[in-house]
Amino acid sequence: MSEHKHTNRLQNETSPYLLQHAHNPVDWYPWGEEALAKSRAENKPILLSIGYSACHWCHVMERESFENEEIAALMNENFVNIKVDREERPDLDQIYMNAVQLMLGHGGWPLTVFLTPELVPFYGGTYFPPEDRFRLPGFPRVITGVADAYRSRPDEIAETTSSFLNELRRMNVAYESDEPLDTQLLDAAYSALARNYDKRHGGFGGAPKFPASMNLEFLLRMHERAGDAEALDMVTHTCRKMAEGGLYDQLGGGFHRYSTDAQWLVPHFEKMLYDNALLSRLYLHAYQVTGEEFFRRIAEETLDYVVREMTDNSSGAFYSTQDADSEGVEGKFFVWTLEEIKELLGEADAPLVAAYYGATAGGNFEEKNILNVPRPAETVAAELNVPVERLREVVERSKPILYAAREKRIKPGRDEKAIAAWNGMMLTSFAEASSILERADYRRIAERNAEFLLDTLRRDGALQHVYKDGQAKHHGYLDDYACVASGLLSLYEATGAIRWLRECLSLTEQMCAEFWDDAEGGFFYTSTKGERLIVRNKDFMDNATPAGNSVAAELLLRLALLTENQEYGRKAVTVFRLLRDQMARYPSAFGYLLGALDFYLSTPKEIVIVSRAGADDSLALLREVWKRYLPNKVVAQTAEQDEEAASVVPLLRERPAPGGRATAYVCENYSCLQPVNTPAELAAQLDRPKTKGAPLA
Repeated sequence: MSEHKHTNRLQNETSPYLLQHAHNPVDWYPWGEEALAKSRAENKPILLSIGYSACHWCHVMERESFENEEIAALMNENFVNIKVDREERPDLDQIYMNAVQLMLGHGGWPLTVFLTPELVPFYGGTYFPPEDRFRLPGFPRVITGVADAYRSRPDEIAETTSSFLNELRRMNVAYESDEPLDTQLLDAAYSALARNYDKRHGGFGGAPKFPASMNLEFLLRMHERAGDAEALDMVTHTCRKMAEGGLYDQLGGGFHRYSTDAQWLVPHFEKMLYDNALLSRLYLHAYQVTGEEFFRRIAEETLDYVVREMTDNSSGAFYSTQDADSEGVEGKFFVWTLEEIKELLGEADAPLVAAYYGATAGGNFEEKNILNVPRPAETVAAELNVPVERLREVVERSKPILYAAREKRIKPGRDEKAIAAWNGMMLTSFAEASSILERADYRRIAERNAEFLLDTLRRDGALQHVYKDGQAKHHGYLDDYACVASGLLSLYEATGAIRWLRECLSLTEQMCAEFWDDAEGGFFYTSTKGERLIVRNKDFMDNATPAGNSVAAELLLRLALLTENQEYGRKAVTVFRLLRDQMARYPSAFGYLLGALDFYLSTPKEIVIVSRAGADDSLALLREVWKRYLPNKVVAQTAEQDEEAASVVPLLRERPAPGGRATAYVCENYSCLQPVNTPAELAAQLDRPKTKGAPLA
């Protein structure tokens, strides 16, 4: 006898999200030919439900509706029910999220969409309660109403689906702008972001507030381009506020998804790999610009959290998410009562730690406390009449005690599938951190992850999207190819190992062959070898993760400099021209692409470090390169007379190391400076005033 009353077809899937629904009374199918054929054969509409494992309201809707036998019976009677993990099938999620946004003007997860057997949407929404409430119709009423409409009003359904299909196709059309690609576009974007900046709490806009890492990276670039102190202040103030708030895990490191309020106190408690990839890189760059140990600490704590909690030690893969919920309660794992703190730390230390972390008897979140740092240590120490050094010493001593106690709690669930694009972003962060922070352990983590991506997540020469339980599946999407290739390029720059660049170029060539639109320009989201859906999307906007077109544009510009393949540069410029007017109108939705445009409009430095084979005297020169924030550069390092490397990277040709000493060559704007051997000489060249030159392509 099975221990479960109900079991459906999802029991054979690898996705943790789908497996969570494998014992619902709903007759769930995974997306696939079996379900689609049943819909066509029976002329039965499809109820498509899309979510992900760390989604709080997805769990709520499951408990309220999908575990309810009466509601499940209505679903089974009237629909072919399909469950999709949006992280496994982002192509489906994009199409049907666009459809619901057209219907409602907004979207979110869980995503609930009703389709014809031809897979065209005709009605949809997000979360539905089990009965009428929250100004929302109850799910049973929605089910019966949609089923009745499909049966009794076919002409109306046909008209609706035709309209939606035309709109979905129109969303993928973009035309090259005749307006110039110039720095005025960057300046206008900067001004628009500055107008929406929250001077008090940092970040942009009000509640809920997301960690807009890509827009903050763009502001760092604007500081580097023009020396704008205000741009730097917006970045550093925001980074401080985020890291001192409840958005950041004060004990374990790493960032939660977003803040439900404007001051970064109460987060949505799930932790996503991509947020921590993007934010750890942002803090690395803030450290480069300012030299402040605070930013280095947050970057290291975030990366160390990923190593500890989000890495598969057997393969080197990075896991996807950690849930917001534990024991059915959002945030339960992370919050504290004042009494718990007192019991663990004792009468002498507890008052100091509680004051530092803003913990009170009444709490700041549902009568409990989210640890945060609301006031400077100096202010707290003065109020408590203790030396600030003592306060800091007590707080540091308390962290492992509180952390160890927290580890005994029931942890939130973890989604252990590995997604290629998110791994590529995390690979980039570890590769950069290995050089910026001089951490050999981070380099080894990056190299191991690269091995996983190339050996395990590639099948028959093609990159796959997702890996779980020994299975790599779903042909990779644009952001998979672009992010993994970009990560490999960053690893090449950090290590000088030509293998990583060769693999990067191989993936880039595949990306251009399978995703580029020869007719209209830009990259499609799905490959020519992928499943044919009702529309072939182009993903343009930078949302929670950078758009594939944005990452591809920057990647192609960097490779154009290293390889002198100008076709790469031309494709990048086409992407900029397609999106030029949208960048001007909605700059906050194109933070990553604006950064790539900054690269294009700059005169990037081409930095070559050559050393004698087997020598390590290049380290001092490399340290001089990586201690600086130089977002618009490429770095190539090689041993003298390495013909294999020179055959791939023209920059490395005819680059001797005179006298057997490590030598640096710095070039920009089609000219090279005098070769140098000492860190001081290299520093002088890297710090030269910026010149304005011709565009890259």
